[in-house]
Amino acid sequence: QVQLVESGGGLVQPGESLRLSCAASGFTFSIYTMNWYRQAPGKERELVASVSGSGGTTNYADSVKGRFTISRDNAKKTVHLQMSDLKLDDAAIYYCNAKFGRHNYWGQGTQVTVSS
Repeated sequence: QVQLVESGGGLVQPGESLRLSCAASGFTFSIYTMNWYRQAPGKERELVASVSGSGGTTNYADSVKGRFTISRDNAKKTVHLQMSDLKLDDAAIYYCNAKFGRHNYWGQGTQVTVSS
């Protein structure tokens, strides 16, 4: 069955870095656009970063441009989100998402806490 398993979340101070990972299985990973979303308490889920199936196209929310980098390894069926210079507003549950046509899969999420 389809599985997306996130890891790498944790507690950091402002200005520090974290690397999130998502391990995928159960679908043809290389044809799916992979996304990272996040949801903070009381806020709607928002798209943070996307990477195309080939890895050649990436997009970022304005709030994370220049600080976050999304990448994927199709051989290992993994997608990563390197987060640098973390800010208090980056604190949220981060979700891995796979999308292709009408197919849309979600992971369980990993908590990122940014606190001084």
